[in-house]
Amino acid sequence: MRIREIQAQDRVEWLRLLLELYAGSQDSDHIPIVDAYLNESTSEWLLPSAVFVCERSGSALCGFLELSVRNYAEGCVGVTPYVESWYVEPSARGTGIGRQLIEAAERWALAEGFDELASDAELSNTQSHSAHKAVGFVEEERVVHYRKKIRAAV
Repeated sequence: MRIREIQAQDRVEWLRLLLELYAGSQDSDHIPIVDAYLNESTSEWLLPSAVFVCERSGSALCGFLELSVRNYAEGCVGVTPYVESWYVEPSARGTGIGRQLIEAAERWALAEGFDELASDAELSNTQSHSAHKAVGFVEEERVVHYRKKIRAAV
């Protein structure tokens, strides 16, 4: 297995992994972003700044990490690379792939002149909390987001 930057021929596999990570989503939720990134075009959505994958023998992927650059990240100073999506297939977990993906993101961030990375995980995703801590992330804060509908659906 090897960690590398994503390539155009990885499109189908990247979409497959996105659907595994974001259960309940559809291809159409991800295609505009994936295609804009791979075609180096613009999008109305936040595009990753870098995407790293773990390639098994052949062309199958078993993990990926999407890194963007945000203007703000909790606990960080200034513009910061942010781990937007980080996923390793269950059958490949515990093998160091997640750590290697984070290390690829760290190398990219350092080469771009950044000093830190940021990330998040849902409060209920304790497996992700453990993975983040295992690779050196420090919890900054916990937040509950609220929503109030002020106009009835038409």
